[in-house]
Amino acid sequence: MTKVYLIRHGKTQWNLESRYQGANGDSPLLKDSYREIELLAGSLQQIPFDHAYTSPLKRARVTAQALLNHLNPEIPLTIDSRLKEFNLGKMEGMHFEDVAAKWPEVLKNFRHHPDKYDESLVGGESFLEVIDRFRAAIEEYCRQYPNGNILVISHGAALNAAINALIGTPLAHLKDRGGLSNTSTTILTTNDATHFNLEKWNDTSYLHKDNVDPTDTI
Repeated sequence: MTKVYLIRHGKTQWNLESRYQGANGDSPLLKDSYREIELLAGSLQQIPFDHAYTSPLKRARVTAQALLNHLNPEIPLTIDSRLKEFNLGKMEGMHFEDVAAKWPEVLKNFRHHPDKYDESLVGGESFLEVIDRFRAAIEEYCRQYPNGNILVISHGAALNAAINALIGTPLAHLKDRGGLSNTSTTILTTNDATHFNLEKWNDTSYLHKDNVDPTDTI
């Protein structure tokens, strides 16, 4: 059996400001995020990872490298463009509230009705395009390590769509499970690199947060 540990990157300045980053935008990790990555590493300390894979976007790469520095710098790390965030087109860099004012239907469907989301209105990427590239990557990793433990560091919206699709969730219901938080861990298992089971969803218990910050989750 292969276990895939899917990590959302540490919290960034644009996360804090409720801005869309997408596949082309980026902003630095917050200072507190480095401590949260250290706590994440503590929760994974006993797991013998075979390989780590990260999105090429800086917020994910920095998270991945900081995490491996705490875990084991000898774990191989591969950058894979298939793990990048949704291309959100014209929404990237904009505040959530400004997107809601300019494209209310687009935003509603992106957040709640993926089957109705029309990416052409903002010049972005469709849910199926994201799912297809992400699925190809995860299945490839699992074929390479049929009895291994794999780390994947990526982004909230892409991870949410891909994880739910991998476990067979219909497109219309991809968002039913809720969002993924910064520095969270979600675990999938598979015996054949094709069919996946959800073992854990959006775990952040190791961060010991008393208050829920809505800007942590997407």
